[in-house]
Amino acid sequence: MTEKGLALCAPAKVNLTLRVLGKRQDGYHEVETLMAPLDLADEVVLVRRREGEPVLECDSGDVPRDEGNLAVRALRLLEAKCGCELGLSIRLRKRIPVGAGLGGGSSDAAAVLVGGNQLGRLGLGARDLEALAAGLGADVSFFLAGRPCWCRGRGERVAPADVGGGLDLVLLKPAFPVATAEAYAAWEGAVEIPGVDYGPCVYPWGELVNDLERPVFGKHLHLAQLRTWLERRPEVSGARLSGSGSTVFGILAEGATSAVALGREAREQFGESLWVHCCRTLEASGLQDQNS
Repeated sequence: MTEKGLALCAPAKVNLTLRVLGKRQDGYHEVETLMAPLDLADEVVLVRRREGEPVLECDSGDVPRDEGNLAVRALRLLEAKCGCELGLSIRLRKRIPVGAGLGGGSSDAAAVLVGGNQLGRLGLGARDLEALAAGLGADVSFFLAGRPCWCRGRGERVAPADVGGGLDLVLLKPAFPVATAEAYAAWEGAVEIPGVDYGPCVYPWGELVNDLERPVFGKHLHLAQLRTWLERRPEVSGARLSGSGSTVFGILAEGATSAVALGREAREQFGESLWVHCCRTLEASGLQDQNS
């Protein structure tokens, strides 16, 4: 708690494994994905709203300020659940790029569920929040768990996972986003690009693989080129698209110490508009400590 309100950390995520198992009767896709939170995070601050103030303020012009934003929808769901207006504003400091496959919007929503419950003294338990999360989006339940997890169904069935400690990553994102719905819509029937390896890399924690690379790379060849460049680097043990993209990540090989230099070389190769971030996976994000 701060003088200005309740501040929460909303971490990004990376999909280490993403298998698409088929399309469901409800129109969604059945998935099995291993996700881990990152030390890259948005800051979500909840404050008492004064008359005339907006529900959401953000330092980025790339996010909607209305119910098109999952954080605002999370607040509205809390109010519907408790049957009253909470009178809260969301002040969002964005550090996670939009349309990146890093789960920023879902993480912000999870933080609002936890923070709104705490600040509003609603007394909702973990199962209540999980039910609300499942109605918001596939990744929100994962962020409530606040640790590496296997996520199944649409992503709402969450089970803790062990990835053997932190993994050092470099994230590369071009200037354009990728729409998740479009990636899934193109999944069935998507074909492989010759010369691009779509097979899994085996690690102690599981397989590094992403079934959405076929449809996404088919539309955005540049992402395939980014991933291929990364995985050919000697300091990288494996590289994949995160979620539906447009972020490509590389896992640094054991003993590699040149993540910053690698990012610098990537910009030299692909242009200064490339967003580069060096980070690490977390065994616990901290959000689950407040969701108890």
